[in-house]
Amino acid sequence: MLLLTSLAAGLALAGEPAAEPIDRATLDRWSAPYRGWHYWPQHVIPAAPQIPGYEAFGSTDCPTVYQLPGERIWRLSFIGFNGQGYHSFVAESDDLLHWRNPRLAMGFGPEGEFDHGGCVVGAYLYESYDIKAPRVLKKRDGRYWTLYGCYPRQGGYELRPGYEGVACSEDGLTWRRAKESYILSVHEPDVGAWEKDCIYQPWLVEHQGRFFNFYNAANGGIEQTGLATSTDLLHWTRHPGNPVVRNRIGGYDEQFASDPKVFRDGDHWTMLYFGVGRGGAHIMVAFSRDLLHWTAHPEPLYKAGGHPDGLDEQYAHKISLVYNPANETFYLFYCACGRQGRGIGLLTSKPLPAP
Repeated sequence: MLLLTSLAAGLALAGEPAAEPIDRATLDRWSAPYRGWHYWPQHVIPAAPQIPGYEAFGSTDCPTVYQLPGERIWRLSFIGFNGQGYHSFVAESDDLLHWRNPRLAMGFGPEGEFDHGGCVVGAYLYESYDIKAPRVLKKRDGRYWTLYGCYPRQGGYELRPGYEGVACSEDGLTWRRAKESYILSVHEPDVGAWEKDCIYQPWLVEHQGRFFNFYNAANGGIEQTGLATSTDLLHWTRHPGNPVVRNRIGGYDEQFASDPKVFRDGDHWTMLYFGVGRGGAHIMVAFSRDLLHWTAHPEPLYKAGGHPDGLDEQYAHKISLVYNPANETFYLFYCACGRQGRGIGLLTSKPLPAP
């Protein structure tokens, strides 16, 4: 088994020693709570959601659940594609199942700018990153914050090279740039060969006064996951040990190890990501004791094609995980591509009453 760990202490951030690899028995134990999913029968956000004023936007993707301080309802941000580029939208729900009132969260950037092709919000600054904690947005300097993925050109799907920006919001619903330039791209002098062709989606973690940006990037048709760090959300430095989650020859992540989502899970960190390999896109898991050195389980948490109605027979990827204490159930939202197109599907850790 290939262990996705940096073995030299010199690859750690300054002052932080290298971590010991995680053995298979521990991988099995830590991953057990996130196996054995139950199916919701249809997309919770359909492939063609018919958002008022934005009916041309479909092929929904990139779900992220959050709540605003003091609210009981949940919000779900997601993107739609209109053949030219991306908009981010947000809907609301009382039960994590039925979503209403979708509205624009962030659209195209100005012509000629790094985000003109559309913005994908969802790497939010949360009050807590504990895996069972509510996904409540945290204010910093009186505003909410998110990192976002974006593209400079319109006219197609994920037109390279791809960038990342940082956005803020007064209400947690509509977002605007917090910095007029991008925060990560293929143009910085410290860009690695593994990420030289395209930067994709970020995921934000705050821990001990430092911000961590886990992101996937491409070299040709291969994607892996790297890390950048910051102390102010505006200026970022790449981790010298990148990529922190790598492809495995012959594995379920042989081609892609992408779209990481990281949570504190007891005495360790859990990363859900998606792998492409062995004929599909699958939901995978990796673990770390220090946020820097990661060991991935070789077996998927969930394989594409498992849904009995063919909802994800092509792809199962790009997750958002939230815990509902009312029924002690994990809800795993994901981009499910299959017989009903590209939409937002749902898996739960316990069976729910039929709709």
